[in-house]
Order: sequence, then C-alpha cells, then structure tokens
Amino acid sequence: MGLSPASPAPVPPTAPSSRSPRTALGALRLWEPRQWTAVAAFAVATAVVVGVPTAVVPTPFFGREVPVQWWNYPALALTALLSGLVLATYLRPGPPAASGGRLGSLGGVLSFFAVGCPVCNKIVLLLLGTGGALTYWAPLQPLLALASLALLAEAALRRLNGQAVCAPPRA
Repeated sequence: MGLSPASPAPVPPTAPSSRSPRTALGALRLWEPRQWTAVAAFAVATAVVVGVPTAVVPTPFFGREVPVQWWNYPALALTALLSGLVLATYLRPGPPAASGGRLGSLGGVLSFFAVGCPVCNKIVLLLLGTGGALTYWAPLQPLLALASLALLAEAALRRLNGQAVCAPPRA
C-alpha cells in the first residue's frame, strides 16, 4: 500500500520586515524635493509647537520655573526631525499605507511631556504636587524622551517601509 507522503505545501515568501532600516533608507532615496521640503517645514513646526510652550526655545511668552536640562535640546531636535520624517511620509502619491499615525502621535505627545518644565505642567502638578513633580516626575523625563524618540523612530520605520514595499507606480 504504497501511499507516498504528501508533498509539503510551498512556503510563501515572507514579506519584508516592517522595521528594516535598510528598506526605509531605500524609500528615502526615492523621495522627491517636495518631500524633503516637507520634512524641513514639519520639523521646524514641531520644534516651535513643542519647544515654545515648554520654554526650551526661549520666548517672551513662556517661562520656566526649572532650568532647561542639557538633554532637552537634543531631545527636541530629534523629535522635530523624526516628526518631520513621519509627517512627510503622508505626502506620497498613491493609496494610503498602513497607519503609523498612532505611534507618531503618541511619540509627539510624550516628547511634549518629556522636555517640559516639571512644575509648569498643570496635569503633573494636580496629580503629584510641586514636591512630587520635582521628586518623581523630573527624573522620569529623560526616560519619557527616550520612549518618545523610540515611538517616533518606529513610526518612521513603519511608514517608510510601507512606502518601499507598496510603492506607487512612477509616472
């Protein structure tokens, strides 16, 4: 009774990782000048929207009770750059890619809390009081900055990989 074992079903090719930096860089190489202009514009807008109310960018409109920390400047710069990249991915032609907006939005909100003055944040003051804000919240802010940057980087990788894998046809 020579039944031969069933031949294994062919294994479908796996889709590229949605987190491949190499694929994301490949997508960036295909960008047009208008997308790079959008990155710059969105980065400046993000720096203003996050930096001015948190008084990391000094203006006569907002002040801080606690001095700006050294890490606030690189955190703001990287937040602006990554936010610009994520937002510029929405300018491509063709069908919309899988949503990466939640990660980018969450990353942007976290960065606002990360670089803000701990005792100027009304939510933190209501929850912890001034002493709690300085004792508990201020030491957590660098970790919030790292989490914010990680979420923004993940959103950028996913959006750029989506562009590379599902690239619209060139005209």
